[in-house]
Amino acid sequence: MTTTETHRFEAEVSQVLRLVINSLYSNKEIFLRELISNASDALDKLKYRGLTEHSLAKDALEIRVYADEDAGTLTIEDTGVGMTHDELVKNLGTVAHSGSKAFIDALAEGRGDMQLIGQFGVGFYSAYLVADRVDVLTRAAGSEAGWRWSSEASDSFTVEPMEREQHGTAVVLHLKEDQREYLSSWKIRQLVTRYSDYISYPINVRVEKFDAGEEGEEPTPELVFEQVNRGVALWQRSRADITTDEYEEFYKHLTHDWDPPLAYSHFQVEGRQMFTGVLFVPKRPPFDLYSHEHQHGVRLHVKRVFIMDECKELLPSFLRFLRGVVDSDDLPLNVSREILQDSATVRFIKKQLTKRVFDMLDELAKDRAEDYVSFWKGYGAVIKEGLHTNPESKDRIVPLLRFRSTVTGEDGLTSLAEYKERMPEGQKAIYYVIAESDRAARTSPHLEALSKKGYEVLFMTDPIDEWAVQGLGTYEELPLEDAMGATFDLDDEAKEERAAAETRVASLIERAKEILGERVQDVRLSERLTSSPACLVVPEGGHHAHVERLFRATQPGYVGGKRIFEINGDHPLVEDLNRVHGASPDSPQVAEWIEVLYTQALLSEGSRLDDPSRFVEQVTRLLASAAHDAAAASPAPAEEATPESPSGSGASA
Repeated sequence: MTTTETHRFEAEVSQVLRLVINSLYSNKEIFLRELISNASDALDKLKYRGLTEHSLAKDALEIRVYADEDAGTLTIEDTGVGMTHDELVKNLGTVAHSGSKAFIDALAEGRGDMQLIGQFGVGFYSAYLVADRVDVLTRAAGSEAGWRWSSEASDSFTVEPMEREQHGTAVVLHLKEDQREYLSSWKIRQLVTRYSDYISYPINVRVEKFDAGEEGEEPTPELVFEQVNRGVALWQRSRADITTDEYEEFYKHLTHDWDPPLAYSHFQVEGRQMFTGVLFVPKRPPFDLYSHEHQHGVRLHVKRVFIMDECKELLPSFLRFLRGVVDSDDLPLNVSREILQDSATVRFIKKQLTKRVFDMLDELAKDRAEDYVSFWKGYGAVIKEGLHTNPESKDRIVPLLRFRSTVTGEDGLTSLAEYKERMPEGQKAIYYVIAESDRAARTSPHLEALSKKGYEVLFMTDPIDEWAVQGLGTYEELPLEDAMGATFDLDDEAKEERAAAETRVASLIERAKEILGERVQDVRLSERLTSSPACLVVPEGGHHAHVERLFRATQPGYVGGKRIFEINGDHPLVEDLNRVHGASPDSPQVAEWIEVLYTQALLSEGSRLDDPSRFVEQVTRLLASAAHDAAAASPAPAEEATPESPSGSGASA
């Protein structure tokens, strides 16, 4: 007795299906690329299992594509690993990828990245771009049980047992009436050649051939399968024989990305170790690039046999955005992650791949400046991680670095070499400011003295910058100095002025130390301020405000470090405050003003206030006092004239 099971789709799958059915995709023909790509993956998995399960290696590995015009169906069939009942329900009834919600949101909002179908484990559902019903006939390798999965893209699907002669999977598309062009063998051949020519397994398309027979007889049609693709792995072919379009289509097959790659490098290394491959830089970073759960790495083949996806051992973590394939002749076919982690061959491959990536990025920066700017905006923060995690790569990373600065404008970027060329005579360091955003950096009070001297200041706004700049240290013997902690060499006249200012405000500084107490490390006269009354300085070894916020979010109990409170002795507000303090050293008003200046400095550096309400009360009292004094100093308003009391006559109030 045949038992048909009915299952409900996971909620996210239902959303994907509804969006697909509503034709959000402009290029429907990608469905064939996605389904052939899935078939190729199934063949890869069977080929790998066949290394140890020799009984599975006896059948030919191929993909067949054929149409039935009478039934209105198109079938994509493989002789791969197949699926069990549970795998069928899990793989086609759920979206396991952690980013599926982000993918659905992108689809629903109609953003440009909605074409990333497949990258989130939903490539199979592209079948519903052209079909109103899909049947999946499958039998797992090593099993005798076959299964039929079927759905009309509603909220549910059915699974039932069936007889199937060979292991593998057949996806049967019941085409919509307006999509019957895909029943044409000519159209199928065209799409396979365009999108899947690089697949290393034969893709056989069923075509109609005519046998002329004897003279005078009517030609008789015969259905035969013809291989359409070349069946040679793209990375094994000569670079001279591969077009840009072929590289781009191979990248799309590999990543399920809709956009072409920003750059790529095809290489072949011979000598002590032999390997070949191709690496790609995606145009846009994945949404989870900085997530701990982000899966990264290139695809590893050994002697043309697929071994594993996302082999992260072949590239350093700061290059985790790269995608591609590496095929080694020197690793064992039974290689495991444990072997990879302790392999001289892998270390050699990793070193060579890293070198080729740097060569590719150097070329991109030199020959395609606009594309490099796009690259840096997407991946610059990841590249800078290498200064901290891979100091041996510092010399290759430094020329790639780009920063916004006080002279580049909001959209411009500068290299360290360009910064050095612009340095005025007498400047002895490269200055930078660390802040949460470009706007916060550009308006930082710590830039005032540097700007007055004509010194350019780099903006460092990525969380990794705190550690990256430590790894960088110097550039061509010029130290990198933090504008939020820098000290300046003063000439003799400036030293005399500073000494006089220190004497003038010494008592006020001591009062500030008493009021602020343990909240600050020190209070001192500022050398860096010209137009702001006060600021906070990060002491040596301390962390900046936005980095401390990250620590608080990830390390319960973290309280942060103390700052140095600097005041500008030449600012009118500080001069007035100093006069009030001189006249009344114990004035509570002076204490409140110092508190407000300190809190303003906290806000300016981006720190969190422990008691925002108290700050609001203090500012309100100061405003009320200032308004009262202004009102008292103003003349009384003239009384308006009335009909009963013409101007200049009558009794006054």
